[in-house]
Amino acid sequence: MNLQNSTALVTGGSSGIGFAIARMLIQNGARVAITGRDERKLKEAADALNAHPIRADVSNESDVKKTLDEVLKAFGHLDILVNNAGIGVFKNLVEMDRAGFEAVFATNVTGAMLMAREAAKHFIQRKSGNIVNISSTASLRGAPNGTAYYASKFALRGMTECWRGELRQHNIRVFLVNPSEVLTNFGAAAGYEQKPNPTKLRGEEIAHAVKAVLEMDDRGFTPEITVFATNPKD
Repeated sequence: MNLQNSTALVTGGSSGIGFAIARMLIQNGARVAITGRDERKLKEAADALNAHPIRADVSNESDVKKTLDEVLKAFGHLDILVNNAGIGVFKNLVEMDRAGFEAVFATNVTGAMLMAREAAKHFIQRKSGNIVNISSTASLRGAPNGTAYYASKFALRGMTECWRGELRQHNIRVFLVNPSEVLTNFGAAAGYEQKPNPTKLRGEEIAHAVKAVLEMDDRGFTPEITVFATNPKD
């Protein structure tokens, strides 16, 4: 697709990977709306990007419907949904609490489903659209302390395959992007420390991958792409 004058919605776009994706799309001519739960941070990000801000929690169904309504009111139509909003809880099994487990699934799985459902209704009517699910290499294998987060990404991977099977007949492309470790504020929010390191991935590398898969002519698509750092060091 041609990103020039396209329209995109990036969830969790006020920081990290989502912010980098929104910036990349805007730099290449797209009109972009971003969502976030923190109104102050969202406004700051939107001002920096020249994006349209929508305060919303993707796990809240009424927020999701309001988000799509606002995007269509602002842009007239939608070409791209980037399901990026995500949270993490990392505990071993015997210490995992139900509230934390369910919170991860509410955002990473249910939230992604709700956003994709509402966007897909619009895309089916238009016989065109793109859904980009930002997953993780956590969707490819398990690891200690990964019960909540890794399982949520396995679920997102499974939903992606289901949506792809349903939506291709409507000329809708569904992508899965699997970043390995990226230096963002995600680690601190999830309770683990990341050391700044120039050998590790930044949000910009993931944004580049998203741009690359979207820009293929609409007659084809790359179903899945995984992004690794070349030679990361702790």
